[in-house]
Amino acid sequence: MKMLINSAETVVADALRGLAAAHPELDVDVERRVVVRRDAKDGGRVGLVSGGGSGHEPLHAGFVGPGMLSAACPGEVFTSPVPDQMVRAAAAVDAGQGVLFIVKNYTGDVLNFEMAADLAGEDGVRVEQVLVNDDVAVTDSLYTAGRRGTGATLFVEKIAGAAAEEGAPLEQVAALARRVNESSRSFGVALSAVTTPAKGSPTFDLPVGELELGIGIHGEPGRERRAMMPAREIADVAVGAVLDDLAQVAPADGPVIALVNGMGGTPLLELYGFHAEVARVLSERGVPVARTLVGNYVTSLDMAGCSVSLCRADEELLRLWDAPVQTAALRWGR
Repeated sequence: MKMLINSAETVVADALRGLAAAHPELDVDVERRVVVRRDAKDGGRVGLVSGGGSGHEPLHAGFVGPGMLSAACPGEVFTSPVPDQMVRAAAAVDAGQGVLFIVKNYTGDVLNFEMAADLAGEDGVRVEQVLVNDDVAVTDSLYTAGRRGTGATLFVEKIAGAAAEEGAPLEQVAALARRVNESSRSFGVALSAVTTPAKGSPTFDLPVGELELGIGIHGEPGRERRAMMPAREIADVAVGAVLDDLAQVAPADGPVIALVNGMGGTPLLELYGFHAEVARVLSERGVPVARTLVGNYVTSLDMAGCSVSLCRADEELLRLWDAPVQTAALRWGR
């Protein structure tokens, strides 16, 4: 496989150097692998820290900035960051109001963030944690116990970040983040396997003419494989799975925020065409759409495919979603 890299060993460090050059408003520690907004401690806000394995860009470093994350901790490709990274990030953003760790439900992330929370607490930093587990496709996977954390991570980071920006206290920001997670569901589809820099070839076998329904963001197996289908049929399956699970979230007739997320290897031409089918299914099911986002936000390197995430949102969540944000990957209202 051809890749625009120097070497597999330096790919994450090189990307962080590029991030620093492109976004001087960020403090990027390439060696220690921590990305911090330079004004993180200004204004006495609650700090928001997230992170995970690299390869899912722009998640998480691309969401550091006003109205979203205070800091992000990138690990090696598809590998959890280590506790020292989160402890450094917590210290860098703690302005006396505490720090919220936003953690995707993958075993390595969960264990390392828990350890980091304990260590930060010993250093006098008050830490709350929120677990994101929005994937409806499978209950357990190669990487996690329980549901995986996927596209709804963006919803949690944006809405909790807006609340923190407004000066909400730590307990309120954490409660909002948990409510967003509980109100969100996701389902992913892979059209091709993912290729990691270290391996240089597809990490699993997905034959030509087949797709995988319910795939995870590391290439974990989904619910089933089928022969390739047109976008309208894929949307029927993906949106149907999300809505069936979301039916338990009140109010059942409330509006949703919809995210059609590319996995990294699918062009926008296809993503917008797929969104047309997602919108059709939602209309047929009587689900009003309050806000929509289409693009590559929670990716899996070069995997072709997409995911659908829906968050049932009330007026408060919509107001916080609409609040100004200025990050490398998400910007509006400023």
